[in-house]
Amino acid sequence: MDIKLLTQVEKQSIGERQPLPEQYLRLSDEEMDARIGAAKQTLGDRLVILGHHYQRDEVIKFADFTGDSLKLARQAASRGTAEFIVFCGVHFMAESADILCAPHQKVVLPDLAAGCSMADMAAGDQLDMCWRELQEMGVDVEPGEGRGVIPVTYINSSADVKAFCGEHGGIVCTSTNAAAVMAWAWERGEKLLMLPDQHLGRNTAYKMGVPLDRMVVWDPNEVWGGLQPEQVRAAKLILWKGHCSVHTRFTVQQIQAFRQKYPDGKVIAHPECTFDVVQAADFSGSTENIIKTVKASPPGTTWAVATEIHLVNRLKNDVASDKNVVTLDPFGCLCSTMFRVSPNHLLWVLEGLVAGKVHNQITVAEPQKSFARLALDRMLTV
Repeated sequence: MDIKLLTQVEKQSIGERQPLPEQYLRLSDEEMDARIGAAKQTLGDRLVILGHHYQRDEVIKFADFTGDSLKLARQAASRGTAEFIVFCGVHFMAESADILCAPHQKVVLPDLAAGCSMADMAAGDQLDMCWRELQEMGVDVEPGEGRGVIPVTYINSSADVKAFCGEHGGIVCTSTNAAAVMAWAWERGEKLLMLPDQHLGRNTAYKMGVPLDRMVVWDPNEVWGGLQPEQVRAAKLILWKGHCSVHTRFTVQQIQAFRQKYPDGKVIAHPECTFDVVQAADFSGSTENIIKTVKASPPGTTWAVATEIHLVNRLKNDVASDKNVVTLDPFGCLCSTMFRVSPNHLLWVLEGLVAGKVHNQITVAEPQKSFARLALDRMLTV
């Protein structure tokens, strides 16, 4: 498989992205809400709208299903009767939906500029080079009894990275099921190559009992990842040098400031945060875990939440309004690429569907699609 080939979404992003038409730029909130509602009603069961937790309120209120990456991936795979799946999220999510959906279904991303900086930190050709260099270093990458490397990619990755994992016996994970997936992978190989987020891999493995000195970081911009062969041979976990630009903004100093202001307060952090932040927090977990933990706490409990600001505000105002919920970062951490999906873009693509026009369809070409499906299917069975 030539993993240097661009997926269809990448081609669209580079040369075929359609600008938002002028008539959708200056509409009142009331008009947009009414027209989106009318378009949804017209399309009926032919349409399903999926909304990630980090979406802005004015978009997510129209979602038929909300959730984190794993929950929405399962919803995409289960909506076999819908003709159109409009994914209010980012590129890799829409790609995953297209990979999992039935052939007759069309996946739409309201704004093709909604990407993910973390996903961009791992390219297919870099992963291909890493695999060759591991072999040059004397690492036996083929899985077998007590040997081999299993590639594990966070769902926040491109289709070609998922396809590489599928082709090489690997698997996809989310922050919700990372521990279960990593356990699955270690049953099949001596080492894991985990990408693109080093922090999710480190925090999860450490919680599972893997010492830090059995982990190394692979820098794709350095020869041999910037490592020596003996370092790699001694490692149980090879972490890709990538991160989330939102979650790495949280600091231990912010936790200390919160504890000074709220001595009885609790801190809960997403595992994409740095190791020091997760260790300093009282709890850590996926987006779904954060919601469940805060919601289940006693009324009046004070929480500092280290994740994206839209989710924090939704916890504060709706899901756990009987608690005192604040963002750990006083300035709030906004996922600017998620924010690109606006009600204007949602209205445009929905009215296009009503008129028989499919704007911003996301398609993943073969053979990438089949290999990526293999990696995603393995995840869905864990």
